[in-house]
Amino acid sequence: MNHLAHLRLANPSDEARLGNLLGDFVKGCLTNHSHSYSPVILQGIQTHRDIDQFTDRHPVHGRSRQRLQPPYRRLAGIIIDISYDHFLARHWHHFYANSLDQFIDDIYQLLQRDRDRLPESLQRALPMMIQHNWLGDCRTMAGVDRTLARVARRFKRPTCLATAGQEVRQHYDDLEQDFLAFFPALMHYAEEVQRDL
Repeated sequence: MNHLAHLRLANPSDEARLGNLLGDFVKGCLTNHSHSYSPVILQGIQTHRDIDQFTDRHPVHGRSRQRLQPPYRRLAGIIIDISYDHFLARHWHHFYANSLDQFIDDIYQLLQRDRDRLPESLQRALPMMIQHNWLGDCRTMAGVDRTLARVARRFKRPTCLATAGQEVRQHYDDLEQDFLAFFPALMHYAEEVQRDL
């Protein structure tokens, strides 16, 4: 899953949300990071990893990846995760009572307040993230295109990722139905792994 889903699937505490976001930035054995982050943040990072593993192994997510044609299939995990954030934003009111805009505003306030605890790369990106509303931008396909292009720039070699929006559009209805079948199972899983925290 991408950033919006990880943040929303986290337990509703600031540190749990930070940890779930940092899962994309903090690498390696978590015990090596115990001097930098609290136990709750470390558990959030582990939850992020557990959610990614569940997602990658789930047959519905696999079906979504298989819908994409070569050469996009090689990057299908990234493309589907970003498109699933798009569908989460579009169907937010089906899954959560609070508004998407309020949730995103709360996250940006949290990240600004705890900026010093963020990895350096995220600190550098934060002003642009807020200015261009990266979390909310995914609710439109134009925003999906921008996200894919932004991720493509992180690769050292050229990829087809920046043009993958056309592939999402081609399979849009099927991917949306996949998401709607998958996300309730992911919500249940996230609740289970965080229940005793």
